Amino acid sequence: MATGAPPRARRTAVLLALAASALGGPAGLQRGVGLQRGVGLHALAGCSSAELIARLPPRPSGAVITYSRKVFIPLTRLCRDRCSYCTFAQHEGLPTAAGSRAYLSVDEVLAIARAGAAAGCVEALFTLGDRPETRWPAAHEELRKLGYTSTVEYLAACCRAVLEQTELLPHANCGVLSEQELAILREVSASQGLMLESTSERLLEPGGPHHRSVDKVPARRLATLEAAGRLKIPFTTGLLIGIGETREERLDALSAIAECAERYGHIQEVIIQPFRAKCGTGMEQASEPASEELLWTVAAAKLLLGDLGVAVQCPPNLLLLGKSGEGSLTVGQTEAMAAAAGKIAFRAEVCALLAAGVDDWGGVSPGVTPDHVNPERAWPSIESLRAATESAGHRLCARLPSHPRYAADPIVAAPGRAPFLWHADKVAAAVLRESDGEGLARAEGGGRWFSGNSESDPIYLIDESEWLPGGARYELGQAWRTSSVVSASVRAVLVAAVEERRALSEEEVVTLFTARSADASAVCSAANELRILLTGSAVSFVVCRNINYTNKCVYACTFCAFSKGEHGMRGPAYSWGEVDVEAAATDAWARGATEVCMQGGIHPDYISEAKTGEAGDGGVYARFLKAAKRGAANIHVHAFSPLEVATGAAAAGVSVREFVRTLKSAGLGSLPGTAAEVLDDEVRAVLCPDKLSAREWEEVVEAAHAEGLATTSTIMHGSVEGPLAAARHLVRLRALQERTGGISEFVPLPFVHEASPIYARGRARRGPTLREAVLMHAAARLVLSDTVPNIQTSWCKMGPAGARLALRAGANDLGGTLMSESISRAAGASYGQEMPAHEMAEVVAQLDAQQGPDPADRRTLWQRTTLYARAPDERVAVAAAAVGG
Repeated sequence: MATGAPPRARRTAVLLALAASALGGPAGLQRGVGLQRGVGLHALAGCSSAELIARLPPRPSGAVITYSRKVFIPLTRLCRDRCSYCTFAQHEGLPTAAGSRAYLSVDEVLAIARAGAAAGCVEALFTLGDRPETRWPAAHEELRKLGYTSTVEYLAACCRAVLEQTELLPHANCGVLSEQELAILREVSASQGLMLESTSERLLEPGGPHHRSVDKVPARRLATLEAAGRLKIPFTTGLLIGIGETREERLDALSAIAECAERYGHIQEVIIQPFRAKCGTGMEQASEPASEELLWTVAAAKLLLGDLGVAVQCPPNLLLLGKSGEGSLTVGQTEAMAAAAGKIAFRAEVCALLAAGVDDWGGVSPGVTPDHVNPERAWPSIESLRAATESAGHRLCARLPSHPRYAADPIVAAPGRAPFLWHADKVAAAVLRESDGEGLARAEGGGRWFSGNSESDPIYLIDESEWLPGGARYELGQAWRTSSVVSASVRAVLVAAVEERRALSEEEVVTLFTARSADASAVCSAANELRILLTGSAVSFVVCRNINYTNKCVYACTFCAFSKGEHGMRGPAYSWGEVDVEAAATDAWARGATEVCMQGGIHPDYISEAKTGEAGDGGVYARFLKAAKRGAANIHVHAFSPLEVATGAAAAGVSVREFVRTLKSAGLGSLPGTAAEVLDDEVRAVLCPDKLSAREWEEVVEAAHAEGLATTSTIMHGSVEGPLAAARHLVRLRALQERTGGISEFVPLPFVHEASPIYARGRARRGPTLREAVLMHAAARLVLSDTVPNIQTSWCKMGPAGARLALRAGANDLGGTLMSESISRAAGASYGQEMPAHEMAEVVAQLDAQQGPDPADRRTLWQRTTLYARAPDERVAVAAAAVGG
């Protein structure tokens, strides 16, 4: 297509090519190519909605349908335009009543936003008229007194106040804007929007709905869409249908949007909004579009925009059923009968729109603010919208103002990727704060859960907990083989993991990680089933002491709050000597421990000593091992991360395997599989850019296995990685284990954000959600299967209640009692330094009570050694006596 062609000619060519592709099916022509014979604009416009819907690609069951929990902030209702259908704008100017103002104050804006935050909202939707100060002297004067020269400037100040003083994310609908004005708002908003409405210039003629509305000139509105694309602003636009335009004109508008979306990739959604007549307007007697027109336009939008990733939205309060499910009384009906009939009709209309291609229901205020543009049309309750969406076989999930692909990257959140690619840095930090790993909202209005935080809300208050083990709706997906609400895609992966017992692909693992609602229940249930098969009903733990001999480190991992810089940055640094290590081992043995776990930072002195000392003597690491053995000759020493081993070997000038052999002779019993973070080098470039690559980490672990030493394995999840990177991690671990067989357990470590430097800099999420944390355990069980039979849950990060959920979702081990735990606490975890044996027993006792009587799965606690042998009776007795058990 010639780039120099006039805009309308280009749009027409795009539209016709799209029409050919849509109507031609698989044999149709692709975008930008010429027309098939006899296919054109009129052919597409002449189709029925059913014909268009029949050509849509099938939507799989269990698809995510989104909405945004929002508050509506009408910053000003003055406008320089006079649209014939609008009651939002005060066309006669300010009311004459004393005290009338043109704009909400910043305090009023914040009051609305805070009320929304209290109701679990994530979006502050600013809607206002176009440039009222150019028409209304009162608006100009009020802005002057406030210290602003324009409405846009004042809007930016209000967005900044919401962004900085609440947890809501602003979305700005400010009308036609210049590129400079869009850029100003981009600094303080997560997304922006402008309804194209129509590209028909007929509507501007006298008697038309856009007469005397200078900002409704299509070229001006399209210019704003183009400018937003150049600035990489997640942008919402749409059509207002039924105001006098033809189907051909709607198609022209959709093609204009498609062309812009294809060029810049910034159009996140297209709203198909049906006109609703309002009393007191020039169009109060106009006919409203029939259901067929709404369905046809939704299907056309999906056909023309779906392959560009543009979501199709339809506001649920504007459906033909005016009160969104409440119904109205007819002769002989009771109120209950009318309500029931209304619900049935509402669900039927919702299902029809979903079949036509709706992906998103837009913003819904949970009883906080009305729809000020359509005040006569109340929003449905979120629960009624959820029930209607689920009746069509799909999941309703809350999103942010920025749609998921603008809020999250499937591999890693980093500069040049979402969310940073599409947002100013400060806004991107807020988007990360409020998002889960897929870029959807962390919560849907219920409680908040954060890993490591003992002040998190109780599990039963967390929205997504209803689908997790023991939750109110868990049973709906528990029988995953036969449940009608479990999606076919999830069921197929579970069959492969549980019945076929084959290795899963990265794509299949992503399916497990992204399971929601009944699918999440199914994944947990299948993982629990496999746990019973592989490890039985017993829950194991080990009595151990952590020895973190130094927090001084030459590396600068962006997530680490434990290590301190060479010059004591981020708090005081410390270092232990051999005497301290020996005393700690002695104390641990006296308290019933079978293991000490020794890890620390990479102290610069350790490196310099290794370089000048005897090659092959193991340096300070060998001396620490010998010190621990002097303190307790029979204690198992589980020590040194792969990073410590690799650094020590390099400094000593010997191979990794030779260094491991030296440490083994000094008393090393096994290695912790820490420093793995996420085994994807794109993620590691963000979290630990100067540390081992994924392959180098594997090489150290394989060297240990070759020398007869077992290792554990870990993942730190919930910081910057996306589902695909986490899936690669698990697939990589399984392949490693199939080569060596030396991994004793897998330990998911949820990211603790509170004191983490990368979170403080606005570059990470607030750890995984509760669902994501539990699913990591379940997915690990299903992926690693019998190659790594032991899945441990970290009580100091999951908390006792979260650990119980993990133990019902595939985990079989509670880990160590962790005398003197310090790394999680340094990151902000608050579950304590130690969980002694009797408290472990309490966790398991409550677990057994919660899951109900099941003779085939009675959960009992047993004390193990590091390598999963039963701890000697003498050790068990000493551990129990040490805490008065």
